Amino acid sequence: RFSCRRLGGGLVQPGGSLRLSCAASKFTLAYYAIGWFRQAPGKEREWVSCIGVSEGSSSYPDSVKGRFTISRDSAKDTVYLQMNSLKPEDTAVYYCAAAIPGGCPHGMDYWGKGTQVTVSS
Repeated sequence: RFSCRRLGGGLVQPGGSLRLSCAASKFTLAYYAIGWFRQAPGKEREWVSCIGVSEGSSSYPDSVKGRFTISRDSAKDTVYLQMNSLKPEDTAVYYCAAAIPGGCPHGMDYWGKGTQVTVSS
């Protein structure tokens, strides 16, 4: 089982920050590449970030580069997405997903339930 959680409220003002966490109860995240994705109403799902099995290997699309940071806590076997300088266009349901090494973002195997992030004044 996969769970994606917000650490903090789901409604944040533009320019604010929010952190999401991703954990699993049935398998070990450390063995998988982990990705964050989002889907806004009426839009296709969009890739937000990937982190490889090695903590140093992360990637982002231009839309979030410099504002979002993906990281791992090996001790807690948890992956985080720190989102800063949030914009209204970041409003979406956010999902985390797991893939075999090298599979992020186009070969995700397991998906968590999404969590709503709303950026609005």
